[in-house]
Amino acid sequence: MTQTDPLPITTISGIGPATAEGFARAGIVDAQTLRAMGADAAYAAWIAAGNPPHFIGYYALVMTLQGRPWNDCRGAEKAALRVKFDAMKARVAAQPDTGARASISNDKGRLRLEAALDEIGLGLRRTPPPARP
Repeated sequence: MTQTDPLPITTISGIGPATAEGFARAGIVDAQTLRAMGADAAYAAWIAAGNPPHFIGYYALVMTLQGRPWNDCRGAEKAALRVKFDAMKARVAAQPDTGARASISNDKGRLRLEAALDEIGLGLRRTPPPARP
């Protein structure tokens, strides 16, 4: 590997195979791209790709890109990151669905089809229907 070859995303501390797969779904496949995008843009892409949003994952990414341990985030800094995270989730949710987000919801990975069928009463019945008079 030469100096110009991209480094695997897993060379960033705290990013293992599962997280790397999630970033790959978002089109982020190497460490240089992730660092260049920054935590906010990269995590927004993560959510937009249909990956489940988790506040701890977001602030751990912020911390690791700053060269800090994930559990270094506390107090006012953590509260400010929570506000940014919630705004990011709302912003991504307001965007039109495309690609992976069109088929997967961020609600525990449920398929949007299942959610739509539930909404019109044709989904998996979790409770018996009401008795008819």
